[in-house]
Amino acid sequence: MADSSALDPRQRDALEALLLFYRDAGIDLAIEEAPVDRFAASAAEETARRSRPVSPEPATPSRSRPAALTGRGEAPRVEPARAAVAVSGEGAPPSPEAAVLAAREAAAAASTLDELRTALEAFEGCALKTTASRTVFEDGSRAARVMFVGEAPGREEDMEGRPFVGRSGQLLDRMLASIGLDRMANAYIANIIPWRPPGNRTPTPQEIAICEPFIRRQIELKAPDLLVCVGAPSTETLLGLKGITKVRGRLTTFRAGGRDIQAIATLHPAYLLRQPAAKRLAWRDMLTIGKVLGLPG
Repeated sequence: MADSSALDPRQRDALEALLLFYRDAGIDLAIEEAPVDRFAASAAEETARRSRPVSPEPATPSRSRPAALTGRGEAPRVEPARAAVAVSGEGAPPSPEAAVLAAREAAAAASTLDELRTALEAFEGCALKTTASRTVFEDGSRAARVMFVGEAPGREEDMEGRPFVGRSGQLLDRMLASIGLDRMANAYIANIIPWRPPGNRTPTPQEIAICEPFIRRQIELKAPDLLVCVGAPSTETLLGLKGITKVRGRLTTFRAGGRDIQAIATLHPAYLLRQPAAKRLAWRDMLTIGKVLGLPG
């Protein structure tokens, strides 16, 4: 990267404005080592296009051709290869309805957590996968009695491929430790969305609907004694409850695989980092979790 001290003040101001624009747009990770000059590439493409010989105009239809085929009502001609693509849908993303259906079928076909992870990594129905670095499937102990489900991976989670490893994850670890839990020993963690949304934006309802069959199947296969929904999106998606500050701390049930699992909602660590005064509410939730699990203290 060029030394910014070699730039004049106007160039430095322009560079700073560009970096601020990238930050506000959610761009926080370079894909290539060197920038790509799209203007130069476009100019080269235009030069190459102009140098190609011009194809002759197609012959006009014969007047002896039946009027039914040459009039305004004539159906557009489609090349066989393009027709096959239009029918099969190849080369185009599936519709939201088709993506949800495919997700349900793929999730239902998995009989183990490993099979579910393989199915999720092979799934191509969610656009978030194309911008994420890794599929963030799980962390912790599969033998744990309690399962925590958050919203979606952030930048650190996307880079490591594990949920809750950034600042929020560090606070969650301290919350677990306060009641005698440890993520690698007796806690299991996942997200309703396994791929990081660009710029850490909020997942859309469509993206949640596509990914929901996988997390529901993950809970079913994990079969915890207690499900903890961490934050409003997880609570609304899995428990159908809105207003996290009102519904948090209340025990309810989650139906999975023909059995009822005890469930509870709590505040997201990211919210607690912004609102430290709310930690007292989360502490009460953790005490309830410890009581349900029969932990000492």
